[in-house]
Amino acid sequence: QVRLVESGGGLVQPGGSLRLSCAASGSFLSINVMGWYRQAPGKQRELIASITTGGSINYVDSVTGRFTISSDNAQNTVYLQMRSLKPEDTAVYYCNARAIISYDWAENNYWGQGTQVTVSS
Repeated sequence: QVRLVESGGGLVQPGGSLRLSCAASGSFLSINVMGWYRQAPGKQRELIASITTGGSINYVDSVTGRFTISSDNAQNTVYLQMRSLKPEDTAVYYCNARAIISYDWAENNYWGQGTQVTVSS
């Protein structure tokens, strides 16, 4: 199993910055992809950024140029640096990992508990 623990959410004014962290622990053979999703009230959860162990990165258009995803593979940790935050970025942010935990090599999906980010003056 994989346990994901997020930190770094909070309240910030428009134009401000926050950095989210997500540390993976547990028993697994590999983590192939880590990513950040967010879910605003009344909306579906959406993928906003992802990074593979090989360093391939993708962003949703709404955060491109403002958010930066990075990872420390040795520490099984992924970060999301968020800049120029807007009120519409307000949401619960979830860490996600796609990991292999056994020698059937099946990829499993794991989620963190979520951290609230509120952008408001």
